[in-house]
Amino acid sequence: MTIREQAQAAAQAARKLAAVSSVVKNKALEAMADALLAAEDEILNANGEDIAAGEAKHMKASLLDRLLLTPARLADMADGLRQVAALKDPIGEIIGGSTLPNGLTVTKIRVPLGVIGIIYEARPNVTADAVGLCLKSGNAVILKGGSEAIRSNAKIAEVLKNAAEAAGIPAGSIQFITSTDHAAVQELITLNGLVDVVIPRGSGRLIQAVVGNASVPVIETGVGVCHTFVDAGADYAMAEAIVINAKTQRPAVCNAMETLLVHKDAVSDFLPHMLQVLKENGVQVIGDAAVCALDAEAVAATEEDWATEYGDLRLSVKVVENVDEAIEHISRYGTKHSECIVTRNVANARKFQQLIDAACVYVNASTRFTDGFQFGFGAEIGISTQKLHARGPMALPELTTYKYLISGDGQVRP
Repeated sequence: MTIREQAQAAAQAARKLAAVSSVVKNKALEAMADALLAAEDEILNANGEDIAAGEAKHMKASLLDRLLLTPARLADMADGLRQVAALKDPIGEIIGGSTLPNGLTVTKIRVPLGVIGIIYEARPNVTADAVGLCLKSGNAVILKGGSEAIRSNAKIAEVLKNAAEAAGIPAGSIQFITSTDHAAVQELITLNGLVDVVIPRGSGRLIQAVVGNASVPVIETGVGVCHTFVDAGADYAMAEAIVINAKTQRPAVCNAMETLLVHKDAVSDFLPHMLQVLKENGVQVIGDAAVCALDAEAVAATEEDWATEYGDLRLSVKVVENVDEAIEHISRYGTKHSECIVTRNVANARKFQQLIDAACVYVNASTRFTDGFQFGFGAEIGISTQKLHARGPMALPELTTYKYLISGDGQVRP
């Protein structure tokens, strides 16, 4: 099938899928989870081929980690599908309504978006997450994974498709584009009338390419130049734990910290020890003049560094005058993803949360919590950094739109 034919099949399936009951969708999700585990050997073998190809191309270790599947990660994918099955079905939910003076009743309900195109890189788990969330929210899905994970994604999509259709999901609801040509992305994102929305997940380059070239509506997801600001008089032991977690727990993900800002009055009591602990955790510090004066191994930061999502064990560090300079720095270089202040000052905490323009703004907690599962939403389709329709971790409600149902008894407009 051509990509257009796949989209046509998905659009036809979407009309049927919108009316599929929660019982059938949940049965399909459970069957898909079982099928993933039953096909473990096939999926891990396909993934092994992708890993070998990545190593041959000298892929970065952080990207290889995103690409790698293990029995434990496959089990997590299956668990994620079961968690989605256990969530409340948003379709048909009444989210508003009223009776007008003329007797008309107006009811606002959730309905599926229709056909969702997911464009993503290097993370095979996204295949299962995307399919599970799209099906539960009544949407057909067209998957376009990156070439580095083509074997893994194709096998996972095949297993999920077969299990879902056998459990009663309309044929055509799950489409996987096998082409690794960049032209395939361009075709998908311009199929107006067939594809209702596109969600890109991956590097800033991928996201901006989709946003800049799509004629289909796009939900922009998360390049994460995330900051942590350590205020004067903060609990420095707490700050250290937050910094290490935010930077090193999983450095390749979009909610990992990329820049540490430190109040000038916290430098003597906090920063030298913090730099040593970062070094012990394998982090390369890229700092301003004040930081380089404290650490001879630090690399002098350039303007580009402050705006860079490293995705690895590199960290930009800057000393600032006060909370206002921290907010100004984040406003200039941040990507509206996740930002944190570590402070005991209630006024500064409130100012930071009010003035920082980001999807998630933390006080005294790691940015690594920006995640649909951590927020109690179940699996997520991505983290939106835009403001229209969806913002932050996107779970089931964010994969719906709404329509109005109006009932009367013969009213006509005067």
